[in-house]
Amino acid sequence: MTRVAIVQGHPDPAATHFGHALAEAYAKAALEAGHEVKQIQVAALEFPLLRTEQEWHAAAPPAAIAEAQRVVAWAAHLLIVFPLWMGDMPAVLKGFFEQVLRPGFALGESKPGRLPAKLLKGRSARVMVTMGMPAFFYRLYYRGHSVKSLRRNMLGLCGIAPVRTSMVGLVGVAGSREKWLRQAAALGRRAD
Repeated sequence: MTRVAIVQGHPDPAATHFGHALAEAYAKAALEAGHEVKQIQVAALEFPLLRTEQEWHAAAPPAAIAEAQRVVAWAAHLLIVFPLWMGDMPAVLKGFFEQVLRPGFALGESKPGRLPAKLLKGRSARVMVTMGMPAFFYRLYYRGHSVKSLRRNMLGLCGIAPVRTSMVGLVGVAGSREKWLRQAAALGRRAD
């Protein structure tokens, strides 16, 4: 049994988007397989953007972020689902990660010239990105840059590894949706 936190990163709180269906298929299958699941709906959270180094290091996180940190700390595996917007994750999801993955929670104290301690070691993640274009085109032409940045510069910096990815292309095509819903359920059963 694995403790799974699902981070739904779609900025629209209406649960009508394909990313919501993928997260629900994953969650349902994970629960049926005996895993524990908690969900974070980023669009439903109230939090400000961080604007200064002082806020990053010393300000107490807002209540919604503190609760999200408790869920991340509880989890052994994260599923992060978001749509590709202008080649990257939506701004609200980036702001969420900046708030959640702060020093003292995700990063330890760093010494001059050294990287900070990775306080979220022992957790794994899957990043599931939906997009209208073919996924292979995003991988080849754009080199999957936003997913690489999330994997290396945020999750990896905090010690979350391995981080696997599922790039879900052509979400407007009905036949591909059914295939991806089955894939999400299979991943949920394995908590992968």
